[in-house]
Amino acid sequence: MSNLLQDLRFAGRLIRKSPGFAFAAILVLALGIGANTAIFSVVDTVLLKPLAFPHPEQLVHIWHTPPQTSFPGMTRFSVSPANFLDWQAQNDVFAGISLVGFGNYNLTGTGEPRSVVARRVSYNFFSILQAQPILGRTFNPDDDQPGHNYVAILSENFWRSQFNSDPGIVGKDITLDGAAYKVIGVMPAKYEYPIDTPEDAPRLWTPLGLTPQQRAVRGNHNFLVIGRLRPGVTVQQAQAEMDTISRRLEQQYPADDKGWGALVVPINDDLVGDVRGALLVLFGAVAFVLLIACANVANLVLARTISRQREVAIRTALGASRARVLRQIISETVLLSLLGGLLGIGLAYASIRFIVSAAAAQLPRASEISLSIPVLVFAFGVSIAAGILAGLLPAFRMSKTNANDALKQGTRTTSDVAGNRTRGVLVVAEVALSLMLLIGAGLMIRSLWMLHRVDPGFDPHNVVAVMPSISSKTFQTPQQELAFYNEVLTRVRSLPGVEAAGSIDDLPLGGNGSNQPVQLEGRPVQQMADQPEVSVRGIMPGYFKTMHIPLIRGRELGEQDVASAPGAVVISVAMAKRLWPNEDPIGKHLTMFFFPNRNREVVGIVGDVKDRGLNGAPDATLYVPFAQLEQPPDQPFRSFPIWIVVRASSNAAGLVPSITAAIHQVNPELPVLGSSTLDEVIGNSLSQQRFSTMLLGIFAGLALFLAAIGIYSVLAYSVRRRVREIGIRMALGAQIKDVLQLIVLEGMKPTVLGLAIGVVGALALGRLLSSMIYGVKSTDLLTFVSVSIGLLAVGLLASIIPAYRATRVEPVKTLRDE
Repeated sequence: MSNLLQDLRFAGRLIRKSPGFAFAAILVLALGIGANTAIFSVVDTVLLKPLAFPHPEQLVHIWHTPPQTSFPGMTRFSVSPANFLDWQAQNDVFAGISLVGFGNYNLTGTGEPRSVVARRVSYNFFSILQAQPILGRTFNPDDDQPGHNYVAILSENFWRSQFNSDPGIVGKDITLDGAAYKVIGVMPAKYEYPIDTPEDAPRLWTPLGLTPQQRAVRGNHNFLVIGRLRPGVTVQQAQAEMDTISRRLEQQYPADDKGWGALVVPINDDLVGDVRGALLVLFGAVAFVLLIACANVANLVLARTISRQREVAIRTALGASRARVLRQIISETVLLSLLGGLLGIGLAYASIRFIVSAAAAQLPRASEISLSIPVLVFAFGVSIAAGILAGLLPAFRMSKTNANDALKQGTRTTSDVAGNRTRGVLVVAEVALSLMLLIGAGLMIRSLWMLHRVDPGFDPHNVVAVMPSISSKTFQTPQQELAFYNEVLTRVRSLPGVEAAGSIDDLPLGGNGSNQPVQLEGRPVQQMADQPEVSVRGIMPGYFKTMHIPLIRGRELGEQDVASAPGAVVISVAMAKRLWPNEDPIGKHLTMFFFPNRNREVVGIVGDVKDRGLNGAPDATLYVPFAQLEQPPDQPFRSFPIWIVVRASSNAAGLVPSITAAIHQVNPELPVLGSSTLDEVIGNSLSQQRFSTMLLGIFAGLALFLAAIGIYSVLAYSVRRRVREIGIRMALGAQIKDVLQLIVLEGMKPTVLGLAIGVVGALALGRLLSSMIYGVKSTDLLTFVSVSIGLLAVGLLASIIPAYRATRVEPVKTLRDE
C-alpha cells in the first residue's frame, strides 16, 4: 500500500509539472466517463432497478393472445371480465390477480372543473401490490359490490396538490362525474405508476363494482390484469397453467374463446418494452466513445513516456523491476482517469437532466433517473478501468526499454519506430470505432428522415384536435351526447378561420381505438373467434373533409346518416382489399359483433390511414356514424369522449381557446381533457426514434471529435520528433509540397486502414440496428459512402495542420543545431 501511495504522489508531481498534458487527458477521459455514467444511470433505473413494491419479481401482467385468423400479427390483447373471473377461479399459481380499467373522472366542487386520470380496479389490487396507504385503508370486498363502490383512494401527489395535504381527507366526500365518492385512503407517491408513465399516472382509484351482466361479458376486451405469483412459482410455470386454462375455456365457450390464449409477462418487461434494445445500443455506443477516449489518452501518455526513456532506464539500472515500472505509469493514468471521472460526474449530472427533460414520455420511470449510489460506484469503477486501459499499452511499451541503449542515447531524439507503430495502431482503432458509430447514427438519421416522408394518409397541417372530458355518466342517453357534439361542432364551424370540423373517437397514430369482429352478409355465419377483426372508428360528419382523407369511391358519411336511417359504413382501402379482394365492396352489407341489431351497408371507400405507427402497415378500418353507434340492448348506456378535429386556414393551435369556449358555452361543467395539433401527434409518434437518433448522433459526433484529436496529436508529435529529418530533407532540396505529402500520407495511412476495419464492424452493427430502422437497409450504400468520405475529410483536415507546421522548419537553423 505504501508503494502505491508513493507512486500516486509521484504521479501527482508529474501531472503538476505538465498542466497542458494533464488538462487534455482529463478532459478527454471526462467526456468518455461522463457519457457512460449518464447512460448507465438510465440503464440502471429502467432496466436494472427493481420496482418499489415488495418482491417485484413476482408481479406480472396477464394478457389475452387473440386468434391470428382475426388479428394477424397481434401478440397481446386486453382482457374481458368473464375470462378474468375464470382465470381467477381456476388458477393455482397466483397469490392473487386483479382487473384494472382505465378512464377519467370529472372532478367538481373543488373550484374549476377538471378531468382526473383514474383506475377502476378489483378490491384486491393494492393487496396484490402489497402497497400500504399513508392515510386510511385500501379497498375491501364490500367496496367492490355494485352500488357500494362509491369510494376512492387518492394518490399522494393529487392529495397534496388538489386538497392541500388535508390530514382529515379520509371520510370526506368528493364529487366525481356528479356522484359523491367517499375518500377512504391516500397512497404514497412511489406507488403511482409502476405500470404507467408519469403523465398517465392515476390521480385516484375506485372499485370496479361489476354488475352481474358485466361479469358475464366475454367479448368486451377492455381491461388489464395484474397478478402476483405464489412464492417459488416461475413465470414459465404460470404460463403453462394459463395455457391449460385457456384450452379449457376454448372448449367450454367456443363461440367466444376459440383461438384466445393467455400471456404472462413480468411487469418490468412490459414497462421496458421496445426501450430495452435502444438503451443497450446506446450503452454500447458510449462504451465505444470511452474506448476512443482511452486510445487518445494512451497516445498522449505514450508520447510523454517516450521522452522519459532515460529516466526509466536509470530506474531500471538502479534495480527497479519491470512490474514497478508498469505500476508507476499505470498509477499516472489511473490518477488522471480519477480526476477525469470527477469532472465526468459533473458532465453526467447535466446530461441526465437533459435526458430526463427530453425523454420523459419515452422512458419508463424517467423521473427516478439520478446519480444514485450504484451509478457513482459505476463511475468510480469505469474511471479505474479506463485509467488501467489507457496506461497499459504505454506501460508495457516503456517496461521493455533497454537501459543500456537509453543511457547511451542521452538526450538525443530518436526515431522511435516501434512507438510510432503503436501510436498508429491506436489511431486505427479510434477511426474504426468512430466510423462504426457514425454509420450507426447515419442509418438512424436516414430512417427518421424516411419516416418523416411517410404519407400518414391525412394532411396534418393546420389541424388541431380537442377532447372534452366526457365520462361514462356525463350523459343519460345517446341522444343527449349526440346533441352535445352537434351543437359544439356547429359553434366551432362558425368560428373565424375555421375551414372544417368533425369528430372521431380515436386520433390516427393513437393506436388505442376499438377493434371488432364483423360478419359479412352472404358469407357463412362464423363464431366470433373466426370472424375477421377490423379497426372501428366512430365519426361525425365533416371528419374526412377536415383530415383531407381522400374519398376513393362511393360517398362519405353525412348528415343523412342519423340513428333512424339505414345503417351505413365507410371502409378503408386496406379493408376492401382484405375482405373483398376480388369484389366491389360498395353495396355490400355487414354486421358488427358488438352492435348486432343493425345491418350496415358499405357506402364508400376512403384512403388508408396509418393508425398504429408510421412504420407499420395501415389497418383495415371501418368508419361508423357516431349517430348509429347505439348501445347493445343488454348493457346500460355509457357515454364516452371523442376528439373534435378542426382545420384552420392558419395557426390551428391558436384556435384552442375559442374551441374550449364553444364547449363551455354548451356545457360549462365539462373540462377539456387535452388538445394537440396533428403535427404534434405525428411528432409524438416518432419521439422514441428521435430520442435514440439524437443520443446516438451526439455520441457519434463526440467519437468523431476524439478521433480527429487523436489523428492530430499523433501527427503533431511525429512532426516534433522529425524536425531534424525534415530540415535535412529541405536543405537537400525537398519542396514544401513534398513535405506536405510526406506528413499527410503518414497521417492518412492509419485513417484509411481504420476506415476499412470500421466498415466491416459497421456491417455487423447494422444487423443489430435492423429492428430500429425503417425504409433503409442496414447496408445502405449512401450512408456508408457519405460517412466514410466525411471521416476521411476530417482525417485529412487533422493531418494538414501538423503538415503545415512541418513546412515552417528552417533548414539552416536545423543544420546549425546539429
